[in-house]
Amino acid sequence: MRRNRLPAPLVAGLVLAALIVVVAVVAPMLWQGRADALTADIRQGPSGAHWLGTDALGRDVFWRTVVATRLTVEMAIAATAIAAVLGTVLGAGIAAAGTAVRAVGDRVIDLLLSFPPIIIALTFTAILSPGRASVVGALGLAFCPQFARLTNRLALSANERDYVTVARLLGVGRVRALTRHVVPNIAAPLLVLVSVGFATSVLTVSGLSFLGLSVQPPAYDWGSLLASGLRNIYDNPGEALGPALAILVTGLAAGLVGDGLVRHLDPRGAPPPRRSASVPATPRPATPRQAPPRPAPSGGTGPERAAAASVRGLSVRRPDGRELIHEVSLTVGAGEIVGIVGESGSGKSLTALALARLLPRELDWSAERLDVGGIDLADPAKAPPARLATEVGIVFQDPSSSFNPALRIGTQLTEVLRAHTGTSRREADALAVARLAETRVSSPELRMRQYPHELSGGMRQRAMIAAAIMHEPKLIIADEPTTALDVTVQADVLRLLKQINLAHGTAILLISHDIGVVSALCDRVCVMYAGRVVEEVSVEDLRRRDVRHPYTRALLEASPEAATDLDGARLVPLPGRAPSAEGRGAGCAFAPRCPLAAPVCAEVVPALVADPSGNAVACHAETPTPEVRT
Repeated sequence: MRRNRLPAPLVAGLVLAALIVVVAVVAPMLWQGRADALTADIRQGPSGAHWLGTDALGRDVFWRTVVATRLTVEMAIAATAIAAVLGTVLGAGIAAAGTAVRAVGDRVIDLLLSFPPIIIALTFTAILSPGRASVVGALGLAFCPQFARLTNRLALSANERDYVTVARLLGVGRVRALTRHVVPNIAAPLLVLVSVGFATSVLTVSGLSFLGLSVQPPAYDWGSLLASGLRNIYDNPGEALGPALAILVTGLAAGLVGDGLVRHLDPRGAPPPRRSASVPATPRPATPRQAPPRPAPSGGTGPERAAAASVRGLSVRRPDGRELIHEVSLTVGAGEIVGIVGESGSGKSLTALALARLLPRELDWSAERLDVGGIDLADPAKAPPARLATEVGIVFQDPSSSFNPALRIGTQLTEVLRAHTGTSRREADALAVARLAETRVSSPELRMRQYPHELSGGMRQRAMIAAAIMHEPKLIIADEPTTALDVTVQADVLRLLKQINLAHGTAILLISHDIGVVSALCDRVCVMYAGRVVEEVSVEDLRRRDVRHPYTRALLEASPEAATDLDGARLVPLPGRAPSAEGRGAGCAFAPRCPLAAPVCAEVVPALVADPSGNAVACHAETPTPEVRT
């Protein structure tokens, strides 16, 4: 179990629920005769012989209340089960479907939620004949939209988490991703809704019986007993008190169980695992192999057979046809660190997601060439998920959302190896401990058994890097890996990436908005603006400030680290902001902010032209070459 002690609300709720279940099971078998026996004590008040008095026919109210437990609880459980199953399946199915289905499904759920459940139940009961089956079905359908809405919103939120993105990279199917990565992380709110739904079902079932629309004589439940008690309340108040208390206690038990289960199943409430003598000793990391020689900057024109990743003519479009990325071309050589820098919205992350085949489903893409580790991503038949998962590692921006909070760190680190390489659990665990030690995670054996929330932000990011190198991929995509960390931890993470690059010869594609970070770590830098590569420059030229595009100069002048390191110049903020996809004109997108803009810049898009040194720039002021019109 995850906890040594159960929460007090859960203990209290389980005790009450167990008592109710026992009564529901045994009462009709043991006391049905006493409940139905007619006596001469008509409408008597509470006494030693009749604890809650008798009704108009002299029947004992207490035993009738006890016996009615089974029918009331059965109907409430059935109605809640129908609502929970149908609502969860409907909500999860809409979340996993396409954009058009989601839009229609959301409107249907909104329409159903606009009607109170009791109105829907009354409508169905009026159309059908009053009875137990019609009431159970009506209540199940009436409460279904509430489960559908909650499941839909929670599933959509969970689908945006990085750990679900990683599951897609690993080739996990939609159904398995839903059951393994989405449902466990939305179970707590659903449990609360189930408990609330059961309590509400008990109340609604009793209310419909009170109105005479549910259980029909000679059967009886708490609602029918309550209706009879209210008619005779002045003769015997106990006749109404018994079923009312039964409804109250049952609802209280359901609420306590739901609240207690949420606390108990939440891994953040579990105590840290204790050290165990059975945990194997930390194996020494494997001896780093010699890194391959760095390829010379090629401006995307080097030999593609030696590249860890090669992109040519990549374009990404929205459903309305507007381009978010236009004909981006770049090459990441084996063992090379290439940085992509630019403002938010420049297309950096979309380019990286395309390399990992993780673009959102609603986006369309095309490319002359899209190759990672020798895998042709343009042909799905040649890019099986198992191979892509072992050739590419990803380090996401936010370490708090990179791991599934419902799974232990060790389980998530070893998932790729065990799923795609057939490695045994023992071997995978030993390698994971070694990788955690290599990335300087303290007490790696202990961390393997902990949940993500038990690690600090910096330690989670190191663990994410360890997960990325578990299978020794050819390419690591690091998407803003230092944004959510403090300055000291940022420097440590950057040194760690450099160390991995040198030790394993792993190519790294670093995405960043900080030009100072890429100049400190990378061998070559691609500058993107408004979905295009506007300059490609070696890091030596970048450090010397030998750049040619006005946007690159503006980034250097606005960067505290770059300005201080290069010449101590005063920071110059870049005026304006990058245009959205709708705001991009026919010419150069940077023209409205460019100090060198000429009339031709507003009409013609400059081509990306390489020079003999391997650098490349797309600027009319720098390259009076043949121009490419859009």
